Amino acid sequence: MQTRGSLTLIAAVGLFLFATVLTASAAGPRPVYQSPQSFYLSLGDSMAYGFQPNKAKPGARPSDFDTGYTDVFAARLRKLSSNIQVVNYGCPGESSVTFTRGGCDGLADGFKLHDTFRGSQLKTALSFLRAHPGEVSPVTLTLWGGDLAPLSQKGKGAPAAIASFATRFASILRQLRAGAPNAEIIVAGAWNPEADRLAKVEPLYRSVDAAIARAAAASRIRVANMFAALNGSGNVKAQQARLCKITYYCSKGDPHPTDVGYRAMADAFMAASGYPRKS
Repeated sequence: MQTRGSLTLIAAVGLFLFATVLTASAAGPRPVYQSPQSFYLSLGDSMAYGFQPNKAKPGARPSDFDTGYTDVFAARLRKLSSNIQVVNYGCPGESSVTFTRGGCDGLADGFKLHDTFRGSQLKTALSFLRAHPGEVSPVTLTLWGGDLAPLSQKGKGAPAAIASFATRFASILRQLRAGAPNAEIIVAGAWNPEADRLAKVEPLYRSVDAAIARAAAASRIRVANMFAALNGSGNVKAQQARLCKITYYCSKGDPHPTDVGYRAMADAFMAASGYPRKS
C-alpha cells in the first residue's frame, strides 16, 4: 500500500516529467545576447546579495558581503567592459511575492542593502531600466529559495507551491523583458541544497528547475545551470561531499555558498552568458 509520502513523491515526479516534455517541445526564439553595457543589474534574494552566515554579525555592513556571485561575475565583466558599474538590489529573504509587492524580510531584519530601494524590488528595477534605456546589460536574477526552500518541509503541498511560484516567476520575467527588450538577462536555475536528503527530494528541485527554464524560454532569457555548479556530478555521496565543501549546510545548517560556492555560481552565469572568457 502506498503511503502519503510516496504519493507526494510520485506526483512530484509526474509534474517534473510533464514539465520536461513541455520544455523540450517548446521551440521558441533564442535567448537575447548582448555584450556588457554601462550597468550590470543584479536582482533577487540573499544569493544575489552575497549572504554568508559567518559574516552576519551585529553591525555588519553591505561591504562585508563582497564575495558573492554578483561580485565575482562583475569582476569578470570588467575584463570585457572596464567601466561597467554594478547595481545590486539583492535583498536577503526576498521571495517572488515580496519581489513584486515589496516587504522584503531582510529590510525588516535590519539588513543594509548594497543599493537601497523603497517599495518593491521589481518596481525599482523597472524604474532603473527606464532611466537607462539601452545601457543595462547583463541583468541577473536569483529568486526561488524564499518561496520554496527547503522543499522537504512542504510535504504534499510541494507541487502546488511550485506551480504557484512558477506563475509568479513567469510574470516577473515578462515584466523584466518588457523593461529591457534588448538586454541580456540571466536567471539562476534551481539546485538541491538538502545534503542530508538529496535523493529523496531530487525530483522536487528538478521540477522547480524545469519551471524556471520554461518561464525563461518564454521571455528569451538565459538560465545558469546551478545543479551542475553546486550539486555537481557523481553519486549521492560525491554530491553530499561537494555541498559540504561549497556551502554552509553541513557546518551550520545553512545552504548559502562559501566563497568557493559563489565562484562556482559565477562560473555558471558566465557560461550561460555566452561572453568570451578573458584571463
